[in-house]
Amino acid sequence: MREVFQKAFLVAPTQTTVLLTGETGVGKSSLAKYIHLNSKRRDRPFIAINCGSIPENLIESELFGHEKGAFTGATSRKTGRFELAHEGTILLDEVGTLSHSAQVKLLSFMQDRTFQHVGGTRDIHVEVRIIAATNADLKTLCRQERFRQDLMYRLNVFPIEIPPLRERVEDIPDIALCILNRLKKGFPRQVEGITKEVFEAFENYSWPGNVRELENLLERALILENSAMLTPMSFPPQLFIQQSGPGAENININLPLSQVRKMHVEAIEKQYLQQLLIKNRGKIRDSAHQAGIGERQLNKLMSKYDLDKKEFKNR
Repeated sequence: MREVFQKAFLVAPTQTTVLLTGETGVGKSSLAKYIHLNSKRRDRPFIAINCGSIPENLIESELFGHEKGAFTGATSRKTGRFELAHEGTILLDEVGTLSHSAQVKLLSFMQDRTFQHVGGTRDIHVEVRIIAATNADLKTLCRQERFRQDLMYRLNVFPIEIPPLRERVEDIPDIALCILNRLKKGFPRQVEGITKEVFEAFENYSWPGNVRELENLLERALILENSAMLTPMSFPPQLFIQQSGPGAENININLPLSQVRKMHVEAIEKQYLQQLLIKNRGKIRDSAHQAGIGERQLNKLMSKYDLDKKEFKNR
């Protein structure tokens, strides 16, 4: 992470386009804000847009705006995100999900910094720094003809890869305490810290959801905790099962038998579902058939263990 922040610090004062890569939840948006705040544009707008959350037929309008009457429902003129980010920074998150037509328009903009509203004829010039982020491999998308190679080269001027949380476990205590200090301001009860047992469990956990998952777990624990420290009782039981499997050496004999049994059963169940979904790339029908259960039951189990099929599509 020192190397990541060194690269970010060096590129921040420049006008260079940056491509942030890494798994979902590693902190790409936070690093983009860090780059903006350490640039000469820090007092200008920082506009973030998640390209994957906007319907394909609306993405061009969101990015570049539209004129009144440009399409059904366009009852007034709309200013696009690039105009709003003038002289500032725009973050294009999940850039790999852009439609082909939006890719063409983005490439054209990057060449001369001008564009036209959807349904418009007037050239609009804006000066904006682009930071793109993706959890997908753009080179693979190019080979699959789902992403333009010329656009990839335009975006990939200065790449920064953020490692997943499981590869930087030494950072977890600092990250967790930083998140805790921010979250606890909105809670009536004062929680001073996190117990040693919880930190040990954090170090042994694989963190498929990365920093975002850590933040979610801490927020839930703050709601459940009754003491001055976050204890294991406020976290999901499967967090305290080592990833190597529930062997005899991992059993906590200080807990009641019923709780130990529940913890190990749930740990095996979650590991089984994760491996099954990875194998079937998140396909519910195939996974349910292989598990010998119904799709509805599989969806219930996935909800129980906070598993999202989207996380397994590209694994």
